[in-house]
Amino acid sequence: MRYSARIKPISYLKANAAEILLDLAERREPLLITQNGEARAVLQDVASFEQTQETLALLKLLAIGNQDVDAGKTKPARAVIERLRGKAASRR
Repeated sequence: MRYSARIKPISYLKANAAEILLDLAERREPLLITQNGEARAVLQDVASFEQTQETLALLKLLAIGNQDVDAGKTKPARAVIERLRGKAASRR
């Protein structure tokens, strides 16, 4: 994706907001908004934003898991499965 083609000044946003929103929803590519020649904001459709947030959440979980592995806070899968089976059997 080339972001260089997706850069617009704030005046364009003000004049074409409805069209921009339709384009964002259709193309699902972010739009960089500039003010006085400097990047100031990124516009993104809601579906892409939600997908990005879910991806970030999964990456955070993976990072936490890697930290646990590095810190030695792990247990063999067999031991965890046996413990869970024991809990399930005690509920019966």
